[in-house]
Amino acid sequence: MGRKGVFSCIAALFGLLLAGTAQAADELGKGTATGLPLPRFASLKSDRVNLREGPSKDHRTTWIFQRAGLPVEITAEFEIWRRIRDSEGTEGWVLHSLLSGRRTALVSPWARNEAQPIFAKAAEESGLAAQLQSGVLATIKRCDGNWCRLTGEGYDGWIRQDRLWGAYPGEKID
Repeated sequence: MGRKGVFSCIAALFGLLLAGTAQAADELGKGTATGLPLPRFASLKSDRVNLREGPSKDHRTTWIFQRAGLPVEITAEFEIWRRIRDSEGTEGWVLHSLLSGRRTALVSPWARNEAQPIFAKAAEESGLAAQLQSGVLATIKRCDGNWCRLTGEGYDGWIRQDRLWGAYPGEKID
């Protein structure tokens, strides 16, 4: 094998090593493009976000989200693309520029047509501040691992963290 062949083999091995490093980063719970934890929650920036089969504009659009602020879970990264999952389990790829780090949540989307209590403080004895229907979109102001303070049109209060889709159990958000 000549010099050119040796360099080609080294380049190929280096490419495999980098691909393995990227895969290892994903398996360790870190994004290969950002180094941020995987999975993690984000929200949609726009009222129109195309969900694609794969990480490029050449891939078919499988769904169009039409609700800015909707919380999504980022499960993988590939260059400028993020694989996301919504509260119903739908998965696909979106451009990173269509996502925001602003934390939002859906109030118990699994409990159809059930109102959830929002309290004045992070304790049930603090008094009822509001009742929110399942599926209501809220902004997360903070979470202490058990309770989250939510705000939205006409309400500001605390809800048990396990009644939200958009914050992990025990996760603290400031």
